[in-house]
Amino acid sequence: MIDKTLPLIDLHRHLDGSIRLETILDLGQKHNIPLPADDLVGLKPYVQITEPRPGVMAFIDKFKYMIGVLADYEACSRVAYENVEDAYLEGIDYIELRFSPKFMAEPHQLDAGGVVEAIIEGVDRGRRNFDVKVNLIGIISRTYGPDQCWLELESLLQYKDQIVALDLAGDEVNYPGTLFVDHFKEGREAGWHITIHAGEEGGPDFIWQALEELGAERIGHGVSAARDPMLMEYLAKNSIGVESNLTSNIQTRVVDQYMNHPLRTFLEEGILATINTDDPGISNIDLKYEYELAAPAAGLSNQQITQAQKNALEVAFLSEGEKQVLKEKAELRSEEVDE
Repeated sequence: MIDKTLPLIDLHRHLDGSIRLETILDLGQKHNIPLPADDLVGLKPYVQITEPRPGVMAFIDKFKYMIGVLADYEACSRVAYENVEDAYLEGIDYIELRFSPKFMAEPHQLDAGGVVEAIIEGVDRGRRNFDVKVNLIGIISRTYGPDQCWLELESLLQYKDQIVALDLAGDEVNYPGTLFVDHFKEGREAGWHITIHAGEEGGPDFIWQALEELGAERIGHGVSAARDPMLMEYLAKNSIGVESNLTSNIQTRVVDQYMNHPLRTFLEEGILATINTDDPGISNIDLKYEYELAAPAAGLSNQQITQAQKNALEVAFLSEGEKQVLKEKAELRSEEVDE
């Protein structure tokens, strides 16, 4: 169960995987974009997971109609704003929303820099209207290859002060992190934190590379770390956060069932593992679902679930002062409920 005395935090959510079905229909109609259905019930199986997909890239295919309706910068700004509103409605206190500007720009040949600007604008409006703290993480999509990723990185660097971290996502196995060492050197020099999708489909060596060559402070997914005791010891000893995504890992068949997910093992080994949603619009879940249904199904005790919630605050890309504000907010809210 969620501990009400602690802030509720989601550190791994893809903004472009969190678009409302209603918004997809509305934008499709507004921009005359063909969709496979003209109502929510009909559209749902084309956008959301109804059965496990054979691998991460098959899961990514579900983004087709989400990003396919991003016909202009106004649409990008809208979905960013709605992401903030949805986080607020979920009761989230702090969220890190990540996005790939090239991935979002590609269907309608938008300018990647324009997409970044639109996302920032939408999130800023959301911050003003909803009581939720938000930070943005820029993604470079490895699947486009190193050359295109330089262009994507440049679009993010134009707004480096509005972004807290850099991530690498996409086809991990065919585009390993070794191709992007210089990209992340530049990201670190820009003052960004670093989080890397690693060990989702790749083995423990992909995680080692992310840590040693890319400068990862946190690892997205990191499932295969459980196969390497030395790696788990390193993660724990060096306070490397692991952004676990229980339901997503089942749906991509990275893990065959909740009970076999390594999150429980990570927590037992003292790793700062956390509970997150990944792409809730595709997975058809929210953070409450992950805490109250997925985590117990993965064998986590109430104490371990609370520990994961504490870990999220510890490894969040926030200053100590910002973390303290979130703690005090949660404690005050809890006291008001008790009264």
